[in-house]
Amino acid sequence: MTAPVPDRILTQHAVTGAWLSTALPVTEVEYGPELSGPGNMTGRLSPRLVASHPSLVDPGNTFIYVESGGQIQWGGLIWDVRASGNEYEIEAASWSSYLQKRFDLDGEHGGRGPYTYTDRCTVIRNIWTYAQSVPDGNIGVTVDSTTSTSTVGTPSEPWHSYWYDQTSLGSQMDGLVSDAATPEYTCTTNWNAAKTAVVKRIKLGWPRLGTRRTDITFTSGVNIIEEPEVATSGDDYAQVVVGAGAGDGSAKLRQISAVRNGRLRLEAAVDYPEINGNDVLKARVEWERAWRQNPGRVESVILRNTPAAPFGGWQVGDDVYTRIHNPWTDYTGWCRVLGWSIKPNAPGGPQAVVDLKPSAMFQYGGV
Repeated sequence: MTAPVPDRILTQHAVTGAWLSTALPVTEVEYGPELSGPGNMTGRLSPRLVASHPSLVDPGNTFIYVESGGQIQWGGLIWDVRASGNEYEIEAASWSSYLQKRFDLDGEHGGRGPYTYTDRCTVIRNIWTYAQSVPDGNIGVTVDSTTSTSTVGTPSEPWHSYWYDQTSLGSQMDGLVSDAATPEYTCTTNWNAAKTAVVKRIKLGWPRLGTRRTDITFTSGVNIIEEPEVATSGDDYAQVVVGAGAGDGSAKLRQISAVRNGRLRLEAAVDYPEINGNDVLKARVEWERAWRQNPGRVESVILRNTPAAPFGGWQVGDDVYTRIHNPWTDYTGWCRVLGWSIKPNAPGGPQAVVDLKPSAMFQYGGV
């Protein structure tokens, strides 16, 4: 991200690639990416413009891009345009949102499955290859060649994608990245080197996206501009975790991780049907119990653009040391960037609303 304030908003026909507008007058723009999700964009348009030129923002058929500093910062598909007071509110989501509107009509991703001990990254690429092989279904997305050791399917229970299953391709992709120690992704959009075409990419990370940052911080009184909420929930807390793995009935794998710490005993049950080994299940359950004993969580911070953490200085998945000091809490610790939303025209200047989770809540590749 080179600058927080958009130079222009562009729209493009999703099938023909024709440019519909290279300077769409969108106000109240807010946009940003997401960890293992599409990220989104919102804004407002004059109803007179929409009424006279509806094809500029045709929902489900229009790409929209945010350009700043001569570079595309965000891109996606417009999904919703509706009247809101004296303006039209538009909502868009990035590339992986398209798969929520696509299904495996041929089965096994057009013959690419079923899958046995198959890298999840390979299945994700097959999903996109299948989706974009169908007429009028190619939106020009490329998927990284990243490989992982996280697999799906066994000889006794292959991973299938059935033609009669009503699960969308998007939900399939979500399932492949939703567990601990699975690949991660984010959607990115850029101009090509010649700035003649748009590069739409699913960026895959294994064992993770991002890295631990020692060069930037999020700190109260420095770049955090409002008092953030620190969430403490008894619903999530547990010092006893019961984990179930593969198998049925009395043959189902089971591990328990428990400690006594002077608090009322609270238990949580979790299922990991893909885990076939007790050693792996034991490690996963211990990790689950460890993060459930960390009740104070910073869920988001609002930042100004400062040298302590300049806009564009962090990436999706990064761990950033966070210090929050206010009348009701003192919090310090590593937090992971799950995504953010840039508000270029916020009162007082551009803001970034950064979504966070304590880094201890994540487990990467291996167990």
